[in-house]
Amino acid sequence: MPHTPPPVPARLWLLPHPRRARGEPHVRPLLCDALGCQDAELPLSRALEGRPLLGPPFQDYDTGWSHSGDALLLALGRSIQLGVDIEQLRPRPRARELAIRFFHPDEVRWLLSLPADALEAAFVRLWCAKEAMLKAHGKGISFGLEKLAFAERDQGLQLVACDSALGAPAEWTLREWSPLAGYRAALVWRPLLPARQTP
Repeated sequence: MPHTPPPVPARLWLLPHPRRARGEPHVRPLLCDALGCQDAELPLSRALEGRPLLGPPFQDYDTGWSHSGDALLLALGRSIQLGVDIEQLRPRPRARELAIRFFHPDEVRWLLSLPADALEAAFVRLWCAKEAMLKAHGKGISFGLEKLAFAERDQGLQLVACDSALGAPAEWTLREWSPLAGYRAALVWRPLLPARQTP
């Protein structure tokens, strides 16, 4: 059953998922059903860095998935470039240390300004947003978590600065939510780059 936090321009599915199992075998049937094709006809491949790609005749669609704990979140959108992340909420005693080491300095200042009991939840929100963004970009977290900065705004976190390789911050939209008790999720997207759109 799709779980869609309004408003997002993508279909979302939240699935139970065995720990340490690969996600692709679980998402293929859902993608086939949504796109109206058989498994053998699904042109799903991976970029060099591992980002999933849909080929012709579905190249104007984008997909991504993430799993954590016992849950898997799948996203499928048309005419957008997207990234998705889900994280199980659990104690993160090293959150402060990890943020100082890997996050953008403005994010670190924000985190350290929070009460101690709010720091871990804010850390997970930032982690989810960053991972979703870097999955959308295609390089993953090895690109550098410090190369993008989110800030708290009225509607939640918003991308306010990023490396030029990611484009302009204003191009990207973020939605964050709790898809089920004990989990945090983020979806980021921007209009699909013209090179990927069908003529």
